[in-house]
Amino acid sequence: MRLKKVVATALALVMAAGITACGSGGGSAELSITNVSYDPTRELYEEYNKAFEKYYKEKTGKDVEVIQSHGGSGKQARSVVEGADADVVTLALEHDITLIEDAGMIKPGWINEFDLDSSPYTSTIVFLVRKGNPKQIADWNSLITEGVDVITPDPKSSGGAMWNFLAAWHYAMNKFSNDEVQSRDFMSKLYSNVSVMDSGARGSTTTFVENGQGDVLIAWENEAISTMKEYPDDFEIVTPSLSILAQPSVAIVDENADKNGTQELCKEYLQYLYSDEAQEIIAKNGYRPSNKDILNKYSGTFDLNVTLCDIQDFGGWNKAYDDFFADGKIFDEIYTAK
Repeated sequence: MRLKKVVATALALVMAAGITACGSGGGSAELSITNVSYDPTRELYEEYNKAFEKYYKEKTGKDVEVIQSHGGSGKQARSVVEGADADVVTLALEHDITLIEDAGMIKPGWINEFDLDSSPYTSTIVFLVRKGNPKQIADWNSLITEGVDVITPDPKSSGGAMWNFLAAWHYAMNKFSNDEVQSRDFMSKLYSNVSVMDSGARGSTTTFVENGQGDVLIAWENEAISTMKEYPDDFEIVTPSLSILAQPSVAIVDENADKNGTQELCKEYLQYLYSDEAQEIIAKNGYRPSNKDILNKYSGTFDLNVTLCDIQDFGGWNKAYDDFFADGKIFDEIYTAK
């Protein structure tokens, strides 16, 4: 099974820095760059890297190898700050890249270096349930029902988990007419039903799919789509009435790229994510392409009618992080109460 193979590969490739990495080439390329990414993008970048390497060879005549590293987005960002030699980062949310910027390793203004706030693809948050939906999961309020076992990763290490939390919070604030006390109570009930919080989204998928734990997985849409492709007779996707526009971000780690002499290569690598070829690869891997024509081409894959809030509804990522995920703030208060 693919997930078992991914986990086995990741464990086999654990590096001294505490991250996993796999090269798509054979180590003999003239040039190489390292892409430090988050958990669920393994398969996306395995396919994209091959396409980019071919494109770059045809354009320049030079061989290039792209090395991949994956883990919980927040953990990956901290690994770069602590010395992981990333040339580029493709992380789950803007705030994780801001952490690297604040360490002086990425130049200010990185979010404007590439189109659409340096977000070449988006996703959203859905529910993955077991075939037949035995617990009748229909919306966020289903997740606070007694006896419903919820799987979601830990917001302290996972960017996907932060998107999960914010989507649920926005639903609660809408349901209770912006009453924060009732919304906190709703979130407390939801997290009281969480039985396992892995450090990253892929770990949570493994817990739910491979280990058979839980009644519902709060998941990246791409993870749910990938699981359905592999296990079409075992699971179903439930799209909640309200979710969130999740915008993964990409950036060049300027300090490392300058040191490694890879600035121009890094720009080519991230810019090519916006090409038609890459956008098709993105869609086939369950992410929503930024190219609207290609997105609409895959309307049978994505629910394009779901109501989505976005990070600006929370005042942007800096405010959202400070309000909800900084030490001692709303998530800690809710989870400590649990």
